[in-house]
Amino acid sequence: MPLMNALKLRHSTREFSDRPLPSQTLSDLLWAAFGINRPNGYRTAPCGRYIIAIDIYVAMNNGVWIYEPKTHALLPHLSSDIRAQTGLQDFVGTAPLNLVYVAHGERLMDETHEERRLLASVDTGFIGQNVYLFCASEGLATVFRGSVDYPKLQRTLKLPRQQFVTFAQTVGYPRRA
Repeated sequence: MPLMNALKLRHSTREFSDRPLPSQTLSDLLWAAFGINRPNGYRTAPCGRYIIAIDIYVAMNNGVWIYEPKTHALLPHLSSDIRAQTGLQDFVGTAPLNLVYVAHGERLMDETHEERRLLASVDTGFIGQNVYLFCASEGLATVFRGSVDYPKLQRTLKLPRQQFVTFAQTVGYPRRA
C-alpha cells in the first residue's frame, strides 16, 4: 500500500475482535515496528542518540514474549496471560495482542532521569507510529495507550529496577458489528 494511503487510513480504535493474528502477520508487524533493516543493525524506527533502549514485549493469550530483532524471533518471558494487566481499559484483556514498550534506563545512564524518560518516550512513539502504519496497510486495528498501571505492570513483567514501561499498544482485527 502506498504510504499516503496508509496515512489516510491510520486511526485509533478500542474495539477488537478476539481473532488471533496469523504468525506471519505478527512477524511482519514486529519487523515493521522495530526490526533491523540495515546491515549496521539500525532499525525501522529511529532511536535517540543512536542508543537502542526499547524492547517490545508481546503479550498474548499464551504468554509474554520479547521480540529479538537480531534473530527476528520471539523469546519466551512469561507463560501466563497478562493481557488484562497491560492497561486500564476492558478491551486489553480480550484483544489478541498487546505490545508493551520497555525502556532500558541503564543504557541511558549519561542522561538525567527526565531525559531518560523523554528519550524513551520519543523512541516508543516512533515505534508506535510504525505499528499504526502497518495496521492501516493490513486492515488491522490498533490504539497506542498510556492508561497503564505502570508499577503493577513492571512487577508483573518482573522487570529489573533500571527498566521501565513507557507505553502499551493494542493490536488486532477490528470488531465487526
